[in-house]
Amino acid sequence: MATTADIKNGLVINHNNDLFQIVEFLHVKPGKGPAFVRTKLRNLTTGRVIDNTFNSGVSIYPVRVERRTFQFLYKDETGFNFMDTETFDQILLDEKIVEGADLMKEGQNVEILINTETEAPLTMELPPFVELEVTYAEPGIRGDTANSPKKPVEVETGAKIMVPLFIEQGEKIRIDTRSYDYVERVK
Repeated sequence: MATTADIKNGLVINHNNDLFQIVEFLHVKPGKGPAFVRTKLRNLTTGRVIDNTFNSGVSIYPVRVERRTFQFLYKDETGFNFMDTETFDQILLDEKIVEGADLMKEGQNVEILINTETEAPLTMELPPFVELEVTYAEPGIRGDTANSPKKPVEVETGAKIMVPLFIEQGEKIRIDTRSYDYVERVK
């Protein structure tokens, strides 16, 4: 058992008989009244993000979790198949647990959050940046830079990304997996 003083980003807690991961938090000490902690919690079963306020000093119930590296093998009609890079055990994850699936290619390493008490997978996280090849890009229209000098392209995994006009088909680009933003060209 812990208190609100132990809250930090990424902490997984048992709240209202469900597992939540803390996305953001802010300790607030108003001039009048008791202090409190404002949080954003991601429900690990549904993926929804909710706002919640804890009074200062209230007990919270952290859950022990581990981050393990897995390799993405393939997707079939039952879900996504991953292999533990240390034990070579394979697990199957449902589509609702896997975020950013359209940026994942076969053989890519990802981190899966595992509940150590039940050995159940909770969430899957991509690395912050991935490098993918552009498979389809319309030619940029020269002089069309008044509004937004970006155009849509499709990468090898099927995701659609907005990139600058100079990106052509066949080039490799680095993509931020958290925001789906173009970062740079990869040589």
